[in-house]
Amino acid sequence: MEVALFFLLVTTLLATHSQAASPSDQVHLLRPQSGAAGRHIHGVNCLSWRLAVETNTLQKWTLVPEACEQYVGHYMLGRQYRDDCNAVGEAAAEYAKSLKLAGDGKDIWVFDIDETTLSNLPYYARTDVAFGAVAYNDTTFNEWVATGKAPAVPGALKLYKKLVSLGFKIVFLSGTSETYREVRITNLKKAGYHTWVKLILKQVGDKGTAVAYKSTKRGELEKAGYRILGNMGDQWSDLLGTHVGNRTFKVPDPMYYIS
Repeated sequence: MEVALFFLLVTTLLATHSQAASPSDQVHLLRPQSGAAGRHIHGVNCLSWRLAVETNTLQKWTLVPEACEQYVGHYMLGRQYRDDCNAVGEAAAEYAKSLKLAGDGKDIWVFDIDETTLSNLPYYARTDVAFGAVAYNDTTFNEWVATGKAPAVPGALKLYKKLVSLGFKIVFLSGTSETYREVRITNLKKAGYHTWVKLILKQVGDKGTAVAYKSTKRGELEKAGYRILGNMGDQWSDLLGTHVGNRTFKVPDPMYYIS
């Protein structure tokens, strides 16, 4: 079902872009079965660039290199991204199955939301956004969030269901503004995430870094007696700092970088 839904997403995006793009704008004419297109373009090795991004070797970058825009698009809508997300999810599930839970409701798994449990691909595939090759626009992104239409990230929903069946309590910790709480609740449930103990969103006016914000919130969870046995995010800022938990898992995201 998960793969079928993702293929439906890809098909819808392809149809939309084929109507919207001009004949000279081919970036969105993507091949959903190929994640390796455009490895070496105009002197830029895009596979190596993505490796540097995913290993946090390349930090504080602001835009996807123009030469790698098509590569990132092919990767995100292609089989390799789904396979990579599934591989992370499967490793996390194996780890989770190896643990003995206390059974007191305090063993938690922390999930980020954007690009970790909910996918914003319909937004990032737009011609005015272009898979991170165009500067981030807070207004248009929040308009997308407000639609509440983000689908589940491949592999994430399967892991979520496994964790719930094992007895883990789920915490969603997101940089999404508190303004969008009701929208996020509706979107999460529509995507298949039906139960959690906490949904932590960022207070309006909080201008700190993501690392500081998430470290503080995880610390508050531990002070409340929760044990963070697993922590999953798409950004290194989800997984660095303090109170990161017993083990962290990163899903790929070469579209943007959050400090």
